[in-house]
Amino acid sequence: MSNDRLYILKAIELASASISDGGGPFGAVIVKDDKIIAEASNRVVTTNDPTAHAEILAIRQASALLHTHDLNGCTLYSSCEPCPMCLGAIYWSGIKKVVFACDRNDAEKAGFSDRLIYSEIVLQPHERIISFTREAENEGKKVFRQWDELENKIPY
Repeated sequence: MSNDRLYILKAIELASASISDGGGPFGAVIVKDDKIIAEASNRVVTTNDPTAHAEILAIRQASALLHTHDLNGCTLYSSCEPCPMCLGAIYWSGIKKVVFACDRNDAEKAGFSDRLIYSEIVLQPHERIISFTREAENEGKKVFRQWDELENKIPY
């Protein structure tokens, strides 16, 4: 059995256990140098945190363990194709490989639809169904100028 298969089966096992624990049916594992360094399951309902997706929690664990925000060299294994929020976190974290079992269509059939977010994300803020209003643009830009002038910053 391949390592990819072993790790994805572990993510699926975490998803199944999460259901038994009152969580959502999602699990994730992060591997570096052929060793599991983080694993998590969905905790949205159990923690009242809409961002407590398995992938996000696993990324937080891996970053804490490795003492870095850069998870380049790690692979994320997920029981399901990551949602748009988790996809963003994967890109921000530097993970270069994701292996998943079910896809967004399978998730939608189970009642977890990301279709609205995928359709909204490409729209301009004023076109979205959630009201987005821009205010204090000049003051806001001062923060980016401050960042630009900062010596010894750690880019990400």
